[in-house]
Amino acid sequence: MDIRVVGYAHPDAQRLIAEVQQEYVRRYGDVDLTPVEPGEFDPPQGLFAVVYDDRGEPVGTGAWRARDAEADEPGLADGDAELKRMYTVPSARGRGVARAVLRFLEAEAYRAGRLRLVLETGTEQPEALALYASEGYLPIEKFGIYRGSPLSVCLAKGASELSLPTR
Repeated sequence: MDIRVVGYAHPDAQRLIAEVQQEYVRRYGDVDLTPVEPGEFDPPQGLFAVVYDDRGEPVGTGAWRARDAEADEPGLADGDAELKRMYTVPSARGRGVARAVLRFLEAEAYRAGRLRLVLETGTEQPEALALYASEGYLPIEKFGIYRGSPLSVCLAKGASELSLPTR
C-alpha cells in the first residue's frame, strides 16, 4: 500500500471523489452537498491523498482541510482539521486501507499544527462509524450543513489521542 499526496484535482482523486459521491447517493439519496473548494486541500492548510495498491491501482482517498472556530458554525474550534472524502473502493475494503489513510492524515494534520481532527459522517455508514470509534473518535456538537439532520454524526479526536508513528 502506497499513500501519495496528489492534490484535489489529480485524475485519480477526481475519479474516486466521483465514486464516493455515488456511494452517498446509494446510502442517502443524494451527493454530499458540503461546500468544498479544491484549494482548501493544498498544503499547508490541507492535504489530499490517494492510496495505491501493490499494482499501482488507486483504491482509496482521504483528505483534511484546516477549519477554525466560526461565529456561525458551532462545533468547530481554532486548530481543527476536518477530515473529508474518506473512501475505499469496494474491492479493497477490509484490508486496512481506510485505517492507514486515516492515521496518515492524522499525522500530517498534526505536523501542520492542527490540534484536533473533526469529521461529519452519517448513520448509514456503519463501517465508517466503527472505524472512527476504534480509533478513538468521540461525538461532538454537530457542525456543517447537515448539523440539523438526524442522519448526521460529528466526531472528533484531539492531538493527544492521535496514533502518530514513532521515528
